[in-house]
Amino acid sequence: MPAKDVYHDVVVQALIADGWTITDDPLYLAYGGRNLYVDLGAERDTIAAEKDSQKIAVEIKSFLSLSPIRDLQEAVGQYDIYRTVLLELESERLLYLAIPQRVYESLFSERFGQLILNRIQICLIVFDEEQARIVRWIN
Repeated sequence: MPAKDVYHDVVVQALIADGWTITDDPLYLAYGGRNLYVDLGAERDTIAAEKDSQKIAVEIKSFLSLSPIRDLQEAVGQYDIYRTVLLELESERLLYLAIPQRVYESLFSERFGQLILNRIQICLIVFDEEQARIVRWIN
């Protein structure tokens, strides 16, 4: 099983504070003889009158290396693989990439970052790592 991201506990706290229940830590996926581990699986009940719930998978990335572009390449590759397998196994579960607010403001809010988000259609959870709260959901 892979090591937890440095912000793992922060994202767990932020999701719980936002009304989510952590169901899997990590979310295990097996396909074609391969084992994958998405950082978190979570769900939240929708409107009380409905008997349905929202399900998400969350991959957490810290972007702490010297090259944010290299971090982005790794995150996007991992995101695409997880999204592809989730579509086969749990198509109702939406995949999010959780990133610190500083990364969103420096990389993803730039023209280059917006191009990547829009073309690859990455869903983001932007979190404040100091306050352990979610500041933005981007679908």
